[in-house]
Amino acid sequence: MYLLGPIYSYIEATYGHQWNHFPLVRLVFYSLDKSLVYFLLFAILRVAYLLIKKRRPAWRQELVLWVFVFYLLLLLALTVFRGMYFPWQIKIYWQRPRSQINLQPLIETFKLRFGTSILDFLYNFYGNIVWFVPFGLLWPLVRRRRGFFRTVAAGMLLSLLIETIQFFIWTGVSDIDDLIFNTCGAMIGYLCFWLIFRRFVPAKPQ
Repeated sequence: MYLLGPIYSYIEATYGHQWNHFPLVRLVFYSLDKSLVYFLLFAILRVAYLLIKKRRPAWRQELVLWVFVFYLLLLLALTVFRGMYFPWQIKIYWQRPRSQINLQPLIETFKLRFGTSILDFLYNFYGNIVWFVPFGLLWPLVRRRRGFFRTVAAGMLLSLLIETIQFFIWTGVSDIDDLIFNTCGAMIGYLCFWLIFRRFVPAKPQ
């Protein structure tokens, strides 16, 4: 870790032997640290671009863009690029058996529900939904296209891309359930956007 190392070391030394699911905590810390590093790189490049082009975008729109970029970086760090920091560390496994793709909806999720660890079920079910709620909320603001179907379709395509990359670089299990729950999360996020937009943005006069 480059930024969160001391904090993680303290938590690991204090609670590592007490928490049964500490590997999940480790994944979150490594992903957050990685996201912060690449977000700083984005910030430098973005500021340089705006200065060179002499652009002064609206600060609210710029803030939304920065939040969205950080969200995407964290999402990809958690789901796709686990255990690697740099692009040259990626290895592609073209010969991975296609039989390892789960195309049976909800079967594996129900197995987790009655498995030995309820946390695995909660993370697989609720986690996959929650992680895509920000996408459904932010995408209409970034793209300025506030259609429900466009937002949900974009969320589904992002989820499909993640599952595909996970399969070929062997950083996760490609599961149809993830695609379903991610899409549901995008739907919920868009509903949140619609409620907020309707509540705080005045309607245009007819």
